[in-house]
Amino acid sequence: MTELIRTLANGIWTPVLFLLIFGGLFFFFYSRFIPYKYFRHAINILRGKYDNPNDPGYINAYQALSTALASTVGMGNIAGVAYAISIGGPGALFWMWVTAFVGMSSNFFTSSLAVMYRGKDSEGNLQGGPMYVIREALGRKWYWMAVVFSVCCLIGCLPIFQANQLTQAIRDIGFPGVDWGTLNLAGTVFQYLIWWWA
Repeated sequence: MTELIRTLANGIWTPVLFLLIFGGLFFFFYSRFIPYKYFRHAINILRGKYDNPNDPGYINAYQALSTALASTVGMGNIAGVAYAISIGGPGALFWMWVTAFVGMSSNFFTSSLAVMYRGKDSEGNLQGGPMYVIREALGRKWYWMAVVFSVCCLIGCLPIFQANQLTQAIRDIGFPGVDWGTLNLAGTVFQYLIWWWA
């Protein structure tokens, strides 16, 4: 079963990896290096140089960037980077920098699309995100893809990964009174955490 999951994961991940890298390179040259040429302008926007209190919306540019970073950098990014460096060493760090440099181009275009194709919710407030880009830019024919993306986001935000990391931390640190029990149901062995007060 483990080998099947590994083969399936490699079969899914490999095309996506090449799509991300070559897509980023395409946008890198297609945009004529816009994300890099206007870096100083981006810093000025974040500093509030172009802020207008009468602009529509609820947050300013700095708050929008902070929100985008908060939703991008999570436990997976931190644990994944540490794991990649522990396995690949300095070479993994170098390739992470290269892909980040190329990934800035694709991120620039996805952020631009999110601003260009914002939608309105049921209360008439402006909302953004990939599901709105799909709905507003591609039309009703591709509405099903926006629904699928939204459902995947609902599943992806479940705290399963964080719960596993917390349990592993408790297990590795070895607090007194923490042990593992096993439960065998129909041939499947489950582990569960036993906590008692010493």
